[in-house]
Amino acid sequence: MTASASIDFSQVNIKDVNLLDPYLYSHGEPHAVWAALRHQAPVHWQQVDDKLGFWSITKYRDVVQVLKDYKTFTSERGNLLSLLGRDDPSGGKQMAVTDPPRHTQMRRAMHQFFTPDSILKHEDQIRQEIRKLVLPSLEDEGIDFARAAFALSICVGGCILELPPEDWPTLTRLTIMSVAPEDEEFKLADDDITATLQLAHRELFGYFQDMVKQRRRSPGDDLISALLQLEIAGEKMDIPTVISNCYSILLGATATTPHVASSTVLEQTKINGLEELAAHPESMDSFVEEAFRWSSPGSHFLRYATMDTEIRGVPIKEGDAVAVWVGSANRDEEIFADPYTFNMQRHPNPHISFGTGVHHCIGSRIAKHTMTFLFDELTTNFTHFDVIGPVEYLGSNFISGIKHMPVRGYQR
Repeated sequence: MTASASIDFSQVNIKDVNLLDPYLYSHGEPHAVWAALRHQAPVHWQQVDDKLGFWSITKYRDVVQVLKDYKTFTSERGNLLSLLGRDDPSGGKQMAVTDPPRHTQMRRAMHQFFTPDSILKHEDQIRQEIRKLVLPSLEDEGIDFARAAFALSICVGGCILELPPEDWPTLTRLTIMSVAPEDEEFKLADDDITATLQLAHRELFGYFQDMVKQRRRSPGDDLISALLQLEIAGEKMDIPTVISNCYSILLGATATTPHVASSTVLEQTKINGLEELAAHPESMDSFVEEAFRWSSPGSHFLRYATMDTEIRGVPIKEGDAVAVWVGSANRDEEIFADPYTFNMQRHPNPHISFGTGVHHCIGSRIAKHTMTFLFDELTTNFTHFDVIGPVEYLGSNFISGIKHMPVRGYQR
């Protein structure tokens, strides 16, 4: 744990803020911008063009209010700024963009596949994968820890959905393209963001269409087979709905958790955190919770107002887009003491990295177990890591994370 840290937002001019810009997240200081908004304009309107704009909500209590009040702020028109101005075709089908009562029915039916048992049965395989990915860091040339974290996350998602391991590298790249189509490394050569998204979606949906066909011919004891048998309000899911939810589950597993691992390890290199955790293994649960608060990999969620309302006295009109910034809420000084300090024993820690309310991430317990496996293996086998090259951040206004992080490990 470090001494209290703070952030300087005095140079931020909120009139110039552009939270859509992926460059802000890859090369800028989003936390300084969010801090400025929390202090100066916690309900902030950003005009995008002649027709489009959106509200940014940056204070913790306001973010929680929006996420919990699904009747006033719907998710069914889309939950990401990348779809601003266009209704999500998965609305009402994919659980993440469906409101109650159908959301509740879908969640209840799927919940049994996201219990701790669903990942604990793969624990040995996941731990072996961790060792295989991280032990080469002991060599002089080290490893790219961010790439290793991507590989670990697709291993977890692949185990849950029982996808062939030989497909995992391709699926990893396609999921990154889906959440970061603006990133220079992942967008198509013609610089067309829409084309990048369309390609990634077409390939992923086509892949799951093939998987669903296989499971229909030869059902097994796996999540895809189970989805094909699920009944919502007395009716089985149709095939497009099954495919859409498979896509959402894979994205949830592979697009967020690797950045928790990388961001947390990066911070531990600065504060000797692995040694502190090794000395206090009883703090593993609180360490993992702090890792999710610290990284806040899903930067924002989008909602649309279903009626005229207000936040902090600011009028919000029916139909307005409202983006809640989770990464900002998890650093709100009114809620978290020393929010810019990684405190492995932080308590209480009411972070909302998994969202809150009815849309609280169904895979949260699986994600926490994954991070527990990882940091248990790291503290068992390593004393610390050194960063040995440039750390590169993902160019995305949705996913806050690291795409490259060269490190060298030191054996315990």
